[in-house]
Amino acid sequence: MEFEVNGTRHAVDVDDDPTAVEVVRDRLGLTGTKLVCAGGVCGACTIQVDGEPRVSCLTPAVGLAGRRVTTVEGLAGHPIGRAFAGEDALQCGYCTPGFVVGAAAFFERWRAAHGRTRPGREQIADALAGHLCRCGAYEGIFDAVAAACAGDYDNAPTDGQAPAQRTEAPEKTDGSARYTTDLRPEGLLEGVIIRSPHAHAHVRSLEAGDVPLVPLLPPDGVVRYVGQPVAAVAAPDRASARAAAARVRVDYEVLPAALDARQARTGEGPPVYEDKAARKRAPGSGETPQLVPARWRGNLRGPSAMSRRPATAVRRITEARRSTPERVVEGLYTTAAQTHTPLEPHACLARWSDGTLHLEVSTQSVKRTAELAAERFGVPVERVVARAVHVGGGFGCKMGLTSDIVAAVELARLHGAPVRVVLDRDEELTDGGYRPGTRIRLAMVADEAGDLSALAMDADNDGGVSIGGTVAALARFMYGKAPRRLRDFDTVTHRPPGAPFRGPGGPTMCWALEQAVDEMAHRLGQDPIALRRRWDGNPKRHALYDRAASLPVWSGPRGGTGRFRRGVGVAAANWMYFLDPVTEVELTVEDGIVVARCAVQDMGTGSRTVLRRAVAAGLGVPEARVRAEVGRSDTVHGPTSGGSRTTPSLAPAAANAADRLRDALGGGDIAARLDTAHGVRVTGRRPRDRRGFVTPFTMGGIVIGRGFTGSVQVAEVEVDTRLGRVRPLSVWSGIAAGRIHEDRLARSQCQGAVVQGVGYALFEERRTDPVTGRVLTENMEDYRIPGIGDTPEITIHFHQEGFDHVPGGGVGLGEIATLPTAACLANAVHDATGWRPYDMPIRPDRLLEGLAP
Repeated sequence: MEFEVNGTRHAVDVDDDPTAVEVVRDRLGLTGTKLVCAGGVCGACTIQVDGEPRVSCLTPAVGLAGRRVTTVEGLAGHPIGRAFAGEDALQCGYCTPGFVVGAAAFFERWRAAHGRTRPGREQIADALAGHLCRCGAYEGIFDAVAAACAGDYDNAPTDGQAPAQRTEAPEKTDGSARYTTDLRPEGLLEGVIIRSPHAHAHVRSLEAGDVPLVPLLPPDGVVRYVGQPVAAVAAPDRASARAAAARVRVDYEVLPAALDARQARTGEGPPVYEDKAARKRAPGSGETPQLVPARWRGNLRGPSAMSRRPATAVRRITEARRSTPERVVEGLYTTAAQTHTPLEPHACLARWSDGTLHLEVSTQSVKRTAELAAERFGVPVERVVARAVHVGGGFGCKMGLTSDIVAAVELARLHGAPVRVVLDRDEELTDGGYRPGTRIRLAMVADEAGDLSALAMDADNDGGVSIGGTVAALARFMYGKAPRRLRDFDTVTHRPPGAPFRGPGGPTMCWALEQAVDEMAHRLGQDPIALRRRWDGNPKRHALYDRAASLPVWSGPRGGTGRFRRGVGVAAANWMYFLDPVTEVELTVEDGIVVARCAVQDMGTGSRTVLRRAVAAGLGVPEARVRAEVGRSDTVHGPTSGGSRTTPSLAPAAANAADRLRDALGGGDIAARLDTAHGVRVTGRRPRDRRGFVTPFTMGGIVIGRGFTGSVQVAEVEVDTRLGRVRPLSVWSGIAAGRIHEDRLARSQCQGAVVQGVGYALFEERRTDPVTGRVLTENMEDYRIPGIGDTPEITIHFHQEGFDHVPGGGVGLGEIATLPTAACLANAVHDATGWRPYDMPIRPDRLLEGLAP
């Protein structure tokens, strides 16, 4: 078959009936076209065929015969690509090439019909409805497409014009950025993981025959969920590897499975972990490095408690139920499990060379991954090099030594060749991690003065075989020091494990607490913002409450009696300030350029840009004189990208390194001295906070700093009372996290956090078969994440005071920005309809049932 790609003729053998994406990526090496969903849902594989966008994962390659194909690589220099870079319409960048290709086709149609007029949000959303961005960079995409169509990016930038918002944006917009899934070294083998079809079974034997394999079983040989890795095999291509996997015979002794969370809450059912040794191997679903000890009773673990005067809290609640029930708010709140599903799946390419293990891995922690790999595979840590040049999202699930890494390393050692293991989307949605579902029982009492008198919260965390849920514990830190009983339980079942997800426990806790506070405001006849401000003693959030109360939408019209009703809701949150206190940055002068190195990675949060600009600012030189190199474990220590610790660890270390290099060069005009300073090298370290830290020692590369970040959000929704649909119209998000190091990147992070909160509130619901334990939402059609058309207009306001004791004056904001969103939307739905949504997501069937007379 012959066809044209980006202006060049190609002849390709299609006898094996490949899809277009296979031909473009694997045979032509045009890896800007990404394979994500394999079902035509996400748009990441979009190409143009004779100028029209088409998803290449569903297009037979034979259908391209004689056609003119354009991939993102063929659009280099297009105004749309420049606009995406200039407006920061991206984060991790994995979906960006598909968006660029689709948007370029819209651009041509729009300009032909409308000239240089600016399209509206609805036209852009309609055109890009088939594209998904898990990072939630939709606000920037709206801006970029509108600006490009209006002619703002018709001309290429010249010297002296503003550079791209983030350092690597040009690579991500033209498809040249290489992710782990894009790498194909000579002699590469593809690895496939064999997974258990049973929720609970003992593996008696593995019969491989002529198939070399590596076992991936736990020490006791017991599998505890459908989809648990059992073994792995490799072959020259994925189809051959799958065929080899099919020839492996696994002898299972099927055991009774605990699949009912209600039964697990009673401690009954077949035990998931039979003894203490097995329980110690249970994975954790939170970020806490060392799980708080708790009692086990069958399949129920807990309570673990973070209470304050619990007996007093219980007594006050009991007395208030009898004497002043009008000042008691009680409820049972539930949340569904929310799956991470980053668009780049878990992936690792491993090879051994002269006793050194090389890992190309999609990870949130190159340094920690190298350390864990050295320990697991018995090699000195200096003989392990982990690289993550570009990472296509993570959100908490790509930390630690995941099964793709273990399988790739063991297979590479077995075959003496490079081996790559990339999870399919069904594997990612099954075993890639999720925010555990919960069942929260809450009781709250206000005293005669209208102040919070007592709070009780019991949270049952449903994380499958994982433990360590911390939902109720987080309610200790909001709304003063009133007595409270806060207890977390883990209901353990034979289902896949949860994993830390962007503010673990935080959005879930807010779902219950912030709706209860809202209900209390209505009971007391008080304004919901005013009540929160009075209960909340944090001055940083006071400034946000004042700003929120002055918003026109807060005092504007709402409610109504027709089919479409509008409502406005508010919610607040706080979050701990985390950092890695031993972060370092190395600066080396190489041919007149300052090269900044740190073992940190960039999964779309902007680490490269923060590092480069902090060094340039500290030295007083143009950004062009600084190059940031991140994503390698074999350089100075860098932080994990998790717990909102990256920027508050990295930026002060970069500033310190810049000071040291300035001193080493003798001060003065540093730019003039660089040309004669080749080879000068210094290492800077993150300075200690004034007054030190809350925790006196580092736990898993993290300490807790002094002070809490804060967020107050106000959302406006439209509720269709006939169809039961909730449409978010606008979200105002106030963030108090101190100084903002990179304004546009920070806004993008916060906007994306709101989008993920919208998904949590309205759409996302991980489901498993109650009989078999199999994950049913194993594709992106059945597991829905928000698209560009679901995005409300998002306004971000930064309150940049309150962290003067922190070097650089600012702390992390990636997690605090998503905590209140779901509760905020729920309160807006209540405001519009009078119905309180206790169960999340707020599905149409639930809303209609709640509104039924």
